[in-house]
Amino acid sequence: MTKIHATAIIERGAELGEDVEVGPYCIVGPDVRLGARTRLRSHVVVEGHTEVGPDCQIYPFASLGAAPQHTAHRGEPTRLVIGPRSLIREQVTMHAGTAIGRGVTTVGADGLFLVGAHVAHDCVVGDNVIMINAATLGGHVTVSDFAYLGGLSAVAQYTRIGRHAFVGGMAGVNHDVIPFGSVWGNHAHMDGLNLVGLKRRGFSREQINALRAAYRLLFAEEGTFQERVNDTAQAYADWPEVMEIIEFVRAEDGRSITMPAREL
Repeated sequence: MTKIHATAIIERGAELGEDVEVGPYCIVGPDVRLGARTRLRSHVVVEGHTEVGPDCQIYPFASLGAAPQHTAHRGEPTRLVIGPRSLIREQVTMHAGTAIGRGVTTVGADGLFLVGAHVAHDCVVGDNVIMINAATLGGHVTVSDFAYLGGLSAVAQYTRIGRHAFVGGMAGVNHDVIPFGSVWGNHAHMDGLNLVGLKRRGFSREQINALRAAYRLLFAEEGTFQERVNDTAQAYADWPEVMEIIEFVRAEDGRSITMPAREL
């Protein structure tokens, strides 16, 4: 049964799925869709053209679907889409897209967004992403599945964070981070692989060893980076995890990759 607190404001046109709960002093705008069993605990604002998937938990003072923080925004009806089973804690902000960008900000399923985390306009956030307290994404950032962003980290606009990557607390990331990589510092530098995350998610010893060997080759001192990319691709063509890194690097020609500290 849908439960709406007497102090909540549900504007005409909003769509609420089965068994939604809207707690005290929440505001749900007219173009909002809340999936089944989603719960807004209290003081939550969901506005704009926003779709929240089923089974989400949204904590006090979260703001979802507000206009993008972009000087070119002129009130266009851009969107925010949040996947199922997202856990969104206090004071998290997620903004709608821009008309000059994708027009939509997309957040995947099963994400964990802790206090004060921010997802800016036109971002693409994958499934099972974790953003610790005050982790911040600039506009147009792509964060792939299972990435982990530490507290107070900041990712510059248009940057890509690869699958299973780890961004350390307080890191300032202004270059792309390869899948499975681990970066720290401000500005962030590559600090090896996300070995803890790989082990927790069931990667085999053989897969991890192949990734470690490929990492050493990719970030060796000999030759140019492009030569090392080609050498790594040839040597590890039979390892899908390594080839995922190679495809990530090759997908965006001319983009900068976060490198070990000695190469910054």
